[in-house]
Formats: sequence, C-alpha cells, structure tokens
Amino acid sequence: MSLDVHAVRAHFPSLARTVDGQPLLYFDGPGGSQVPQVVADAMVHSLLHANANCGGAFATSVESDAAIEEARRAAADFTGSQPDEIAFGPNATTLQYLLAHAAARTFEAGDEIITTELDHDSNVSQWLQVADDHGLIVRQARLHRNDGTLDLHHLESLLSPRTRVVAFTLASNHLGTVTPYAEIARHAHSVGALAWADGVHYAPHRRLDRHAMGLDVLLTSPYKWFGPHLGVASIRHDLAASWPADRVRPADETPAGHRFETGTQSHEAMAGMTAAVDYLASLGDGTTRSERLASAYERIREHEDALALRFWQGVEGMEHLSVYGITEPARFDERVATFSFTVDGAHPAEVAQRLARQGIAVWDGNFYALSASIALGLEETGGAIRAGFLHYTTPAEVDQLVAALGELG
Repeated sequence: MSLDVHAVRAHFPSLARTVDGQPLLYFDGPGGSQVPQVVADAMVHSLLHANANCGGAFATSVESDAAIEEARRAAADFTGSQPDEIAFGPNATTLQYLLAHAAARTFEAGDEIITTELDHDSNVSQWLQVADDHGLIVRQARLHRNDGTLDLHHLESLLSPRTRVVAFTLASNHLGTVTPYAEIARHAHSVGALAWADGVHYAPHRRLDRHAMGLDVLLTSPYKWFGPHLGVASIRHDLAASWPADRVRPADETPAGHRFETGTQSHEAMAGMTAAVDYLASLGDGTTRSERLASAYERIREHEDALALRFWQGVEGMEHLSVYGITEPARFDERVATFSFTVDGAHPAEVAQRLARQGIAVWDGNFYALSASIALGLEETGGAIRAGFLHYTTPAEVDQLVAALGELG
C-alpha cells in the first residue's frame, strides 16, 4: 500500500496556511517539520490536565509519571532501544555536549576522536571543546567533493589504537547524503572505538534502529520528525550505566540513560513526542508499534524517493543551477530528499527571499554543516539554498518549486 499524501496532509493544520492569498509551500523541513494536530493535543492535555512533578501520590502526578514512562517506551521503539537506554534533554545539541563531556572523562590525554566533514557542527564542536579540556586529538574524515559522499578510505586511514569515538551523521542535513553506517560502525569497533551517530536528519526519512545499525550512541530531535522541540539520546546500556553523570543527590537508583537527565524535564514535550511516534506508526501496518513504524517508513521512503526523482528531472537541465551531492538517479538510495543548490550570479539569501515572496519556504546559508560548506567552497559566497521534501509534500508542490527555480535563470 502506498502513502496517501492527501490523507496525511489532513493531520497538519499548518499546511492550510496561506501567505498573501497563496498557499505556503513548506520546503524548510530540514530545519524543522510541521506538527500534526495529535501532537499539539497531547501537549495541551499534559499542560491542562496532568501538569505536576514526578513522584507524587496524587492523581496528576501519577498521570504525569505514566506519561513519562510511555514516552520512554515510545522513544525506545522509535530508536530501536530499551526504555532505560533513553535520555531526554532540551535538544539534541545539548545532549551531545552532555554525553561528550561524560564520555571524555573516561578517556586519557592523547586519545583520539574522529569526526566527518559531512556532519552538523553539533557533532563536531563538542568534540573540539572536550578535546581542549582533556588533551584529546580530533581528526576529521573528508567528504568527496564531486558527489558529497564520505571518503571511507580516508576515515579508515585515520583510525588507530587510540581512537575512542567515530562521530558521524547518518544523513547530511546539507547534501542529503546517507552514510554507510554499518561499515563505519564496523571500522570503529575494529579498533575498540564507539560508533556515535547523529540521526537528526535521517529520522524523518528512514527508520532508526540503533541496535540493528550497530551503533553505540544515537541522537535525534523530534521537532525534525513532526514532534516538539526536544532531544532524545539512545545510549548502549553498559555505557549509560557506567559513564560519570552530574546529578542532584540522591540519584543512586536512577536507571542507566535517565542518569543524564538533569533537573525536571519538559513533560509536555515528552507527551508530544509520544504522539508523534504514534502518528508515524499509524501510517503503517503491524501488530506492534515497532512493526508499524517499519511499515510506515517503507511507505514514506517510497513517496519521498519519487519526489526526489521528480525534482531532479525538473531541474537537471537548468544551466543556471548548481546542485550539490548525489545527482545520479541510480544512486538515489544513497540520499534522502534534501537538495542544496546555488543559482549563478545570485546570493543564496537573495534567492531565498525571492522564493519567500512567492510563498515558498527554503533555507539559505551553511545550515550548521560548516565543514561541508567549507569543503565545497561555498562558505565564502554565502553557502547554498536548501529545499527538503517530507512525507506531506505533494508532487504538485515539487512542480511549483521547479517552476519557480526555472524563472530565476
């Protein structure tokens, strides 16, 4: 069964918005997705009917505790983990810093970290900073300039017996490139290093499964996959149970991943995240939530792959457009439906503003993928324009974007 995009869109009130009388076209998904009604309803219910702190004997606290435990189960199903391997935080970047500092306290001066040029800076900067604190060495694996893929041979050449972490993205938020995570994890584990993955951009497009993917640490952000602003980390149990965690006393009985949750969390955001997971699961078939999620992502991927091909076929002949990353349709399984491009003779910010006047939402700049922007020679000229397609994007919307880009020539 294929995804019914029109039925999907009925769940998202924001998709009916207009600007100056014309529909607003949301191609800004890589920076943050829209939210279905059920997510907003769950957050409102949490705030209005179960707004209490944890651990009380009274009704609202009991209900709040139950919602938090369900959020852990939902996050575990979403990431292919166990509930006690989950840590929540304000956002994925904050969790990256917190976990990197915890891990680094178990390393020795001279130990090494590998990052990649494909990564969002939230999976690069924290390693540079903890390296300064602990006398560590950070090395960076190159991307191939011609197609925006990771240079695995270069990454392998950087490995040594002192490598402690290989930090990499599952999908580039700049170029849409999907990295060969199983091979990267295997290389990391061959020298006893951790496979530390940023799944933020991957998660709205393809199914996460930390265990099956061979990952030790996985981070993601629900606001990129139709939920609220929140961070979710899945941490291999033995690591989560043993890394030093800074907590308010007493905390001796705190389960594994929960040890990294400092202070009171956003209960309403957790409730909204659970609703987002259940919404995604509702798009698939199966007995368990995990089975429904797997089925849903098969449908999502089929729909988005068709949109990516439609977009590329529309812009391929535009001589005024330069598209970065993988552009061979036969290799589109190596990318998600996120495209970065530049327009000859026009600053990316100018292009974004011109499109915005037509009700078309895109991003411009480096998208915090600073290393990729520098590697591709884009940083000095304002970066690129980025358009991303999600499961609620229609073929007609892609055609409108293509037409608007054609008029820029």
